[in-house]
Amino acid sequence: MQAVLETGSKQYLVKEGDTLLVERLKGDAGSKVSIEDVLLVVDGEKVLVGRPKVAGAKITAEIISEVKGPKRISFKFRRREQYKRTVGHRQKYTKIKIEKIEL
Repeated sequence: MQAVLETGSKQYLVKEGDTLLVERLKGDAGSKVSIEDVLLVVDGEKVLVGRPKVAGAKITAEIISEVKGPKRISFKFRRREQYKRTVGHRQKYTKIKIEKIEL
């Protein structure tokens, strides 16, 4: 069984047992999280497409850990004006494991 879920304004194609990095979710490591924003479910030959979400579909996942993404550097300057600014950013992600896709 496969499903397309939406979290953090991004869509992911997942199946049971997959691990993936999503934008930060509330919860501690080891806790369960329920995602109800399911856009599509594929069960063998049966395909359910939501408008915009599949009614009654739910994905249960376990939070494994929180990780940080790569450091991104933003550098601004204006020539001949002695203006320079450097700003760094590191996005926080949550690593989850998909346990069950329910209809």
